[in-house]
Amino acid sequence: MAIFDRSWYGRVLVERVEGFARPDEWQRAYSEINEFERQLVDFGTVICKFWLHISPEEQLRRFEERQTVAYKAWKLTDEDWRNREKWPQYEDAADEMLLRTSTPYAPWTIIESEDKRYGRLKVLRTVVQRLEADLGKVEL
Repeated sequence: MAIFDRSWYGRVLVERVEGFARPDEWQRAYSEINEFERQLVDFGTVICKFWLHISPEEQLRRFEERQTVAYKAWKLTDEDWRNREKWPQYEDAADEMLLRTSTPYAPWTIIESEDKRYGRLKVLRTVVQRLEADLGKVEL
């Protein structure tokens, strides 16, 4: 099992919004992503992709909490605050990414994550369902 946090999607999210990639580069990335994921699936990999969605209000609440709780402070940087100002641009980029890279062999699952416990459980249930569907039930 491997967990990638954004990984190859950076080209169509951060690099797109921040101007680190030219339009032709980030637009080309959609087909590259789909091709790469197809190759992984053809090799036998089960891909589970999750988009953990929260509202701007919930993000602000979490940011403010991180500022006041010492053991969470490391999770928050000045760049996080700066990127928050670009919420609409990131939202547009994420919407297009979800639309153009959700495929029958590697679909996105959108996780409602205002409630962290609910979000975590939905991720776990989805992983179990995908593994059962793709690998079959295994007797232990």
